[in-house]
Amino acid sequence: MEQQSQLQRLGLFDARVPRYTSYPTAPHFGVNVDETRFREWITAIPEGAAISLYVHVPFCRRLCWFCACRTQGTQSEDPVRSYAKSLLAEFDLLKATLAPGVKLSRLHWGGGTPTLLPADVIRELSAAILSAFPLAEGAEFSVEIDPNEIDEARMDALAEAGLTRASIGVQDFDPEIQKVIGREQSFELTKRAVDMIRDRGIASLNADILYGLPHQDPQRISKTVQDLLALSPDRVALYGYAHVPWMAKRQVMIPEDSLPGPHERLHLFAQARELFLADGYDEIGIDHFARPGDGLARAQREGKLRRNFQGYTDDQAKVLIGLGASSISRFPQGYAQNTPATGGHVAQIRDGRFSTKRGHVFSAEDTWRSRMIEALMCDFEIRADEFIRDHGFTNETLAALFAPVVQKFGDMVEVDSAGLHIPLAGRALTRMIARMFDAYDMAASGHSSAI
Repeated sequence: MEQQSQLQRLGLFDARVPRYTSYPTAPHFGVNVDETRFREWITAIPEGAAISLYVHVPFCRRLCWFCACRTQGTQSEDPVRSYAKSLLAEFDLLKATLAPGVKLSRLHWGGGTPTLLPADVIRELSAAILSAFPLAEGAEFSVEIDPNEIDEARMDALAEAGLTRASIGVQDFDPEIQKVIGREQSFELTKRAVDMIRDRGIASLNADILYGLPHQDPQRISKTVQDLLALSPDRVALYGYAHVPWMAKRQVMIPEDSLPGPHERLHLFAQARELFLADGYDEIGIDHFARPGDGLARAQREGKLRRNFQGYTDDQAKVLIGLGASSISRFPQGYAQNTPATGGHVAQIRDGRFSTKRGHVFSAEDTWRSRMIEALMCDFEIRADEFIRDHGFTNETLAALFAPVVQKFGDMVEVDSAGLHIPLAGRALTRMIARMFDAYDMAASGHSSAI
């Protein structure tokens, strides 16, 4: 109770802060990044480089009410096939612009629901990508799989394409909660999908669940975690449900009086966390868990854990290129985002142009602030030696930068000659502490709860 009182005094239960999957965050992107600059950044990628490629499929059979992703519903296969043709055209544009010999360190298909793609389209798209850009040694090919939208034919197509890691969304197994959030998906249906994945020798399985959902209580989240553990995922993302109906209009379908309060959210997270740790998972960053042999766990032990738009990653590539409507690319020079509206994006691709709509050019200050925030989110520390070596800081300038953080958070942070460290007692405050290193103005209403 004393720790909760201290967290309350520090503002944890009232704060709204970014999740920091990028810095600066997407609301700060501007129109100074267009197709011309995007092409310049692509052509600057050296011959033989290893890059990451993200493919966005924005369609869903049904729109889940809890979701804040940019998606659109369809009951017909026609829009999906038409969109896939634009992806192939966009890929041809990319292939013509990149230097020879580029390989992929990561290939990820997200959405939306990538498994809405018919089996023949999965084969065509994967063959086009991998014939031009083979997977580098140790690379991963991952796809987000909706258990409601997968069958043997599509699973065969993914396995034949070389899928190495499957990611399934669970959210919660409780039938009442599923009904309220518009995502009905039984344990049996989920297990069927997992069995298809495992039967084809796909080595790695991810699962996402949410805490803070309507009607969720410690008993219900415990049952969901125990059911999930029976499926033996290799890594789990335990995200806090972000109720942002001013951004995601469909969330107005969720009654706000059914949502747990901030104190209850903290307890729900702690309950789930305890069960994952008891089952032998390593805790990764602020909201992930992984088996000790998983790539995320190894990356954390080796100090190589990174943060990107999908959350935590062990990918070390310096470039991430996003294909599809609303996708965001990251280069050493900055961010570039495609036109969000599917129709507008497809129209520009058909005209032979990338659909780059906005982005951000990194300043030198952006670079070191981004790395400090990533270091806190991944390792709960900012190591002085790294920033003295890589960014020209001195012990004195670092001490001046850390001083306001210590003043605000007291013993929830530790500062010494090695740098700044967040002890276990203060880790619930990590996003708030990271916010202290964010130089951009922020409207609190624009972000999710800090817990």
